[in-house]
Amino acid sequence: MELRGKPTAAARAQATRTPPSDPALERPGPPQPSEPSEPTSLAPLAPLAHSAHSIQPGEPLPPTLRVRFLRRLSRTLLAALVTAAVVVPVSAAARPRIPAPAPAALAPPTTATLDKAYTANRANAAEASRMAAAHGDRTRAAADRAMAAPSRHFLTFDGRGQGLAVEVLGDLAHADRVAVLVPGSDTTLETYGRFRAGAAALQDRLNSLDHRHRTHGTHGTHGSTSSPHTAVIAWLGYETPGTVSTTVLTTGRAEDAAPPLTRFIRELRGVVGEKAHVSLLCHSYGTVVCGRAARGLDVDDIALIGSPGTGADSVSALRASARIWAARGADDWIVNVPHVHADLFGTTVGFGADPVSPAFGAHVFAAGAGGHSDYFKPGSVSLDNLARIVLGDTSEVSRA
Repeated sequence: MELRGKPTAAARAQATRTPPSDPALERPGPPQPSEPSEPTSLAPLAPLAHSAHSIQPGEPLPPTLRVRFLRRLSRTLLAALVTAAVVVPVSAAARPRIPAPAPAALAPPTTATLDKAYTANRANAAEASRMAAAHGDRTRAAADRAMAAPSRHFLTFDGRGQGLAVEVLGDLAHADRVAVLVPGSDTTLETYGRFRAGAAALQDRLNSLDHRHRTHGTHGTHGSTSSPHTAVIAWLGYETPGTVSTTVLTTGRAEDAAPPLTRFIRELRGVVGEKAHVSLLCHSYGTVVCGRAARGLDVDDIALIGSPGTGADSVSALRASARIWAARGADDWIVNVPHVHADLFGTTVGFGADPVSPAFGAHVFAAGAGGHSDYFKPGSVSLDNLARIVLGDTSEVSRA
């Protein structure tokens, strides 16, 4: 029979007596649940550290081992993301292909042919809407029908697959300040409305700031005393990756998108001329696209917002002639994405350095307290700063 009661003094002494040291037992094991360790302790990381030397619980992590651990942790997180992307079903993958007409055959636009391009693409969107409706896809039919409205101005429209669309907001024929927006993942014809809303908010802000230019008689880019003329282009010119997919973790879609973006900027210059101030505003995975296209791109400014990385380790590695800006909202979840490269399953995953880090070398501007989808939110700090970048008022951009 076991007797329970208070231990005697002799028993307490026996319980606290230290056994003889055995070198084979010096390696620390993981802490027990009732004994939480300090965040800087190596006790939970013994499997990583024991090959270097014995670390006692509570001992600070040596710099070399800390680097090794962080690298391994980053790769583990990336592997988990890849695994999730593989095993979580993507609804679009099982969706039947929606019939749509081939895009309108058009020559590169000029100021004289813009209206012709707008008319042809509206007609194509109307036909795509009819075909989608006949196929039974009401969501796509509604999206296409909205794009066929007389007030819409598309340089490109392709209703096949996820869909492509390049829309102009403003008077492109007379613009001397132009912003081109490049979206991130999950932007398709069905979700295009939210992308366009950001472009419209930017155009509204530019118009309100233009009023200040008119009031103060600011000179335009072409040397006139009139206010600058602005246009915003929503460039859905590539097949964006799904947020829950393996493609969103690699540069594959960005590499495919870079040549069309480069070609579009070249054609845009044919419309607005070499003196116009052109800014490229890239969001989320769109920053990877812009990073891939940056070299030799004929734009004045590139702004990277909510970026997981560009695939380059620094501004100089982008080899861009443009001025590079970067911003991240205080509540943007993208901060949790590891800024590393890792080879997983034979593919390089991750996009490298954080564009808002000092080491990257970008001009970091304030983005306020917003989240990942708030950079073009009306009244936000980020929208105001983006508008000033587009107008060339860089001295008035608030820095982070």
